[in-house]
Amino acid sequence: MQFHVISTRIAGIAAATLIALTAVAAPAKADPKFAGIVVDARTGKVLYSEDPDTLRYPASLTKMMTLYLTFEALEAKRIKLDSRVPVSSNAASEPPSKLGVRAGGSVTVEQAILALVTRSANDMATALGEFIGGSEPRFAQMMTNKARALGMTRTTYRNANGLPNTAQMTTARDQARLGMALRQHFPQYYGYFSTRSFSFGKQVIGNHNRLLGNVRGVDGIKTGYTRAAGFNLVTSAQADGHSIVAVVLGGRSGASRDQTMRNLVATYMPKSSSGPVQQVVAAIRPAPVTEDAQPAPIVKPIATPSLAKATASQETASLPPAAIPVPDNRYSAEGAGSAYASQQSAAQIKASAPIAAALAQTRPLQATLPKSEVPNVDRTTTASTSRAKDENSTGWVIQIGAAPDKDKALSLLADAKDRGGNVLRAATPFTIALNTNGSQIYRARFGGFGDQKAAVDACNSLKKKGINCWASLQ
Repeated sequence: MQFHVISTRIAGIAAATLIALTAVAAPAKADPKFAGIVVDARTGKVLYSEDPDTLRYPASLTKMMTLYLTFEALEAKRIKLDSRVPVSSNAASEPPSKLGVRAGGSVTVEQAILALVTRSANDMATALGEFIGGSEPRFAQMMTNKARALGMTRTTYRNANGLPNTAQMTTARDQARLGMALRQHFPQYYGYFSTRSFSFGKQVIGNHNRLLGNVRGVDGIKTGYTRAAGFNLVTSAQADGHSIVAVVLGGRSGASRDQTMRNLVATYMPKSSSGPVQQVVAAIRPAPVTEDAQPAPIVKPIATPSLAKATASQETASLPPAAIPVPDNRYSAEGAGSAYASQQSAAQIKASAPIAAALAQTRPLQATLPKSEVPNVDRTTTASTSRAKDENSTGWVIQIGAAPDKDKALSLLADAKDRGGNVLRAATPFTIALNTNGSQIYRARFGGFGDQKAAVDACNSLKKKGINCWASLQ
């Protein structure tokens, strides 16, 4: 009998040991809300993913898009860092986290930015949305439009701060795209995401992102939490020539989310490349549209007579995002200014909502895919008479948009030629038919520029006429 008891205990201990070893060897089953992705920020290669295209609530990751549109307005000089942002009663009444400015007060744009990246202040996100968009619902339309232009096929925004709304959804893959777009498109403002703390009145506000200063290489980006979303985090990390963007959605707690992210950074940073930066936003292939997760419809900007001719360009926002990625290199090596331009003329800016009128009417961003993403390119050059003319279609070019068919692309070229005047008088208009995954678009471009400076200067002149464009080497 004693032998039997001992044997039973030994068997029990052995079984417990086996269970423990199995638990170590195999990762525990993730929370049903969990989703994650790690992307090589230099090549766009996905190094790890788990449910990257399943719809999730973004929570305060929403503020990343609020900041993207804020940085875009700053870059276009529609606002300044010291511009005053009024705080409405609607903004002041938002629940915590918040900065706590009373209705009727104001903060600077820079203070609002810092409040978003550190405290994740809901009141300041709403105030920025109202300031830039004229109203928060209109700003949410702009956010969704921008998401589509960035290739975020499954993201829909309904507010500027991420407070619960069942229609406001995203995916881990989409958030990775946005994280890299912020870093690549606005290097002059990206440093705000690494702010450890900032002072506002008598307050010293610390950053909610606990990985800053604690995990080597981490330089931002944003945390988020609601009960429905769980604990979210988008992280950018750069060290020793390696660079990744990682996303964790639906963590069980802040601590477990942070530990998961630490593990992802430690595991996949060494596996990322150390070569030159490529078209990485373009390289992150968007999720295919499926019946169980349809992307939200495009909410088009409020139409005005002066923008009637821009309709064809706006329609490109609904094209497959793999065909309309965003340029990753918007700045010349010499820092001579942006090769990408987007600015409305003063006549188009309404006094009642000047920033809203400018931003809501801005044409969607477009870009050139890396060669690896262009399996079947059919080049077709065209003048206004549609005759072949490709002698100037090499070298430096400027692209003014893309359209789902050739006629619309020709219309874009004719409109730009007419509005551009002397800037495009000697330029040669042409289209490029691009086939990707069974979908085709036509890029509308002008060639004939002798060097980068000539193309960039032309683009900067066009932006003053309200024409969206960027310069690139053909």
